Amino acid sequence: MTTASTSSTASTPPSGDDVAALVESLSFTADGLVPAIAQQHDTGEVLMMAWMDAESLRLTLETGWATYWSRSRAELWRKGATSGHLQRVLSVAADCDRDTLLLQVDQTGPACHTGTASCFTGRVVAEPADPRSDRSAADENRGETA
Repeated sequence: MTTASTSSTASTPPSGDDVAALVESLSFTADGLVPAIAQQHDTGEVLMMAWMDAESLRLTLETGWATYWSRSRAELWRKGATSGHLQRVLSVAADCDRDTLLLQVDQTGPACHTGTASCFTGRVVAEPADPRSDRSAADENRGETA
């Protein structure tokens, strides 16, 4: 996992070469985007998922404020620029496949545009089967036994 720190305790922001190397190492979608998960640094709560392109990632790393790419508006947006619900980014990590980012943030106010702390506070869409219970019919159909 590669991490870029933008902590306020860091003496300088990452250099242009460091940012370019990080961007180059990522696996973007065909549209030039990568999913970015924002997580509250001190509680571990997942706040939201948004998209980043190379420019929004560069701006995030250089400024320390979360900047994303809006697919619906086709433009960059700094989280909280109009609402005041900013995300100060403490670190950015890439997953093992280098196709998803995890931003550790300090969220001011609610993260979700609906006014909730997290975009993931809605009701659960489906409850999966408990894998510790009896084997499912799918397991039996595959010939798996306990």
